[in-house]
Amino acid sequence: MLKLKSATRRTALLTAFGLAASVLSVSTMPVAAQDAKPIKIGWAAWSDAEFVTKLAAKLIKDELGQDVELVQTDVAPLYQGVSRGDVDAMMMAWLPQTHADYFDKVKDRVETLGTVYDGAKLGWVVPEYIPESEIASIEDLKKPNVQKELGGTIQGIDPGAGLTRLSEKAVKDYGLDGYKLQISSEAGMLTSVDRAYRGEKWFVATSWSPHWMFGKYKLRYLNDPKTSLGEAEHIDVLARKDFSTDNPKVAGFLSRMKLPIADLEAAMFTAQETSYDEAVARYITDHPDQVKTWLGDKN
Repeated sequence: MLKLKSATRRTALLTAFGLAASVLSVSTMPVAAQDAKPIKIGWAAWSDAEFVTKLAAKLIKDELGQDVELVQTDVAPLYQGVSRGDVDAMMMAWLPQTHADYFDKVKDRVETLGTVYDGAKLGWVVPEYIPESEIASIEDLKKPNVQKELGGTIQGIDPGAGLTRLSEKAVKDYGLDGYKLQISSEAGMLTSVDRAYRGEKWFVATSWSPHWMFGKYKLRYLNDPKTSLGEAEHIDVLARKDFSTDNPKVAGFLSRMKLPIADLEAAMFTAQETSYDEAVARYITDHPDQVKTWLGDKN
């Protein structure tokens, strides 16, 4: 994406579980809470994951009185970290298809706390200024004139992302032999999209909902008649084994935390226009009843 706005990061070598990651200290707790072991929540650098993770972290700290460390790493080591107990929880398990490979390897060593949002979607997008008569479906990418206009390139994201794996499958399923899936990152993909959009040039990019880019650009998903990129999904909160027993208040909170996808996209766009800290604070202020439900009985 355009450069993610986040709290100041300090780099630490997490030798205990072999993850080289950026650890974001949410804040310093009062002296009475200093001896409590921080809750470690892992996330990959995707805008939806960043928002819901930082929202949860602030409420855990401010309302439940528990210190939190946010561990940023890639998706594959994130699943491994939770399964080994080196990370307490993650809030970005895209299921049943996108992260199926990762989840299947660890499902017996983690617990699912709940679904943080559903109705999520993966797909390939093009700008609205490209006529639908030219590109309406992934099948249309095989048209010689379309391939020429697109430069034979599909803008992609991280190599370890489930969307990348499914996009590689889609290239094969649709016989897009003349195309290259440009492996990059969310930030790299969004930089390419922004540059092309401002110049009204043709592009096709891998994307997903929820995402703030739909608030900034006029985009549409291409039809996927072969369903190579999957169908609607739910995003679950996974935790290490015994987390619910060790941290019943936090586990209960995470199990109740659920956001309507429209609210989430609006908050993500606010984060891009301001900062994630500002967007989180605004969300809490604007949704008091929702937050109260998530917190439940704090005693």
